[in-house]
Amino acid sequence: MSVLRFALLIGILSSAAPAATASSLCTPSFPMQSGDRVGWLGADVAFSIPLPDGRDIWIFGDTLYGEKRVVNSNVPVMVRNSIGVSTCGPDGKWRIEYAIRRDSSGKADDYFRTSRPKTWYWAMDGFRVNQDVWVTLLCVRATNSASAMGFETCGSDLARISNPGPDPQKWKIRYFPLVPDGAHAYPSATTVVVDDFVDLFAIDEKGSKPLLVTRIPLAGLGDPRGHLEYLSKDDAWKPGFDPSDAKPAMAQGSSELSIRYHPEMKKWLAVMFAPEPFSRDILLRSAPTPVGPWTNDKVIYSVPEKTPGNTKYDKDTFCYAGKEHPEFEHGDLVFTYVCNTFAVPKLATELSIYFPQTIRMPMPELQKSEQSGAAGGQ
Repeated sequence: MSVLRFALLIGILSSAAPAATASSLCTPSFPMQSGDRVGWLGADVAFSIPLPDGRDIWIFGDTLYGEKRVVNSNVPVMVRNSIGVSTCGPDGKWRIEYAIRRDSSGKADDYFRTSRPKTWYWAMDGFRVNQDVWVTLLCVRATNSASAMGFETCGSDLARISNPGPDPQKWKIRYFPLVPDGAHAYPSATTVVVDDFVDLFAIDEKGSKPLLVTRIPLAGLGDPRGHLEYLSKDDAWKPGFDPSDAKPAMAQGSSELSIRYHPEMKKWLAVMFAPEPFSRDILLRSAPTPVGPWTNDKVIYSVPEKTPGNTKYDKDTFCYAGKEHPEFEHGDLVFTYVCNTFAVPKLATELSIYFPQTIRMPMPELQKSEQSGAAGGQ
């Protein structure tokens, strides 16, 4: 992935690290797997979708591949998205197998492929309904406009993976249009299933970058665009999606975060990087519903790669993609993030960056008195 993507992805426990017994707790890790033409050598995003049979599907964004990392003229050798399938064995150990699509000639290809000319998908969060898995897809295209930092978003779609079996190369995928180009807010940032609906969140690319919420009734997933609704400023659910009339779920959000329910707390938790550009802080917010009101920010982690004086610090590094994975927590808090570099050629030599980093820590204490505020959201 080029550093340009960070323009879109917008420390209390800085010494925290995965527990010594992480392997017995099935803590996610993402080893490189080199191979002729299609080895998996690092990626970002890393949303996880639990399946009823105990597997997890992992969604990755821009993915480096091959026998070794290669950067040609400041452009890494990569595909735009890939997936992984992880399991936790009876011994509690973590295992993952990656999948990169191959075209008819055997060449590496995007796992989720767009039909729009000169565009690609950044695959994002997903959800499961019965035996099918749905994935949000953000359309992106290159641009020569300096103000757009070399790319721009161009819509969002949904992909349905029907009853995913053991071989991801054989999974059947169908694509559904969701929000067309021009909205400047595209449901993809994170998703949650609540009762008979799936809520899909979108960062508004204008102004203060509020997080907006749309939803689709589960019974209407056969025609997602036709059944899409948004939460309006007057607290009503209205058909379609009008970002200018939408009520922010968070005053400042992120185009990539997690919102997950914790029944033991009867709370929804949001894990995300602080919305300031190039932040080193990962935040925790809580709310009684996925649309808020959200509490003030609680900094739970400062990434060492962005902390001056830390042995992992590098002035060229930036970090993003903070998100939680409750299915691996066992009473703790488990989240991942990814670091990249402004000095793109470093991707070929700095093998400690550009793959998901996993943090396991004790679940932070939440405020007994929940108060919403300007820093936290709504």
